[in-house]
Amino acid sequence: MENKILWRHEQPLVLASKSTTRLSLLVHAGVPVETVSLNVDERALQAEVEGKLEPDQIALTLARAKAIAGSETSRGRIVLGADQTLALGSQMFHKPLSMELARKQLQILSGATHALHSAAAVVIDGEVVFETVSSAYLTMRDLSDDMLDTYLTAAGNRVMDSVGGYQLEAVGLHLFTRVQGDHFTILGLPLLQILPFFRERGFLP
Repeated sequence: MENKILWRHEQPLVLASKSTTRLSLLVHAGVPVETVSLNVDERALQAEVEGKLEPDQIALTLARAKAIAGSETSRGRIVLGADQTLALGSQMFHKPLSMELARKQLQILSGATHALHSAAAVVIDGEVVFETVSSAYLTMRDLSDDMLDTYLTAAGNRVMDSVGGYQLEAVGLHLFTRVQGDHFTILGLPLLQILPFFRERGFLP
């Protein structure tokens, strides 16, 4: 009932993302959501623009591509696409494909401050009606080999589920000394920027 009270559009929002975290954030914010399967080669698109665009604009490019692709099969619907990039200076990172790659990535991030750029785009019938990027900056503690072993054992295969090799809302919190940025940006969906747009359109009170 809570979703029906808050959401004022006749149809649920369409989320063009496979992320269960993004889905959960929207549902807990009182937004009814349906997800849509995508035909977007994210790795190929990112490889195409990497080095040509800044990391935050790459996140926005990916979010926009997802929303447009989702809109192709969801005519007349409000489609939200989202993506996130992680950068240490000009060096970008991707989801680690193995525990060993996660370890190597964390060794590089150890003791440094990296940026998480979370982007979102809203598309209706192929037209981009809203887009935004929000950034957070996270400082990682110096990680000893023993700490890396302990963390990777505690986190398990979940380290391969996120671009940074960690979930700040879980045991990944132990890796950091300082965090600058809002909770939703870090989790990959800049809700504090998205919700005002929905309110302006009359979709939320």
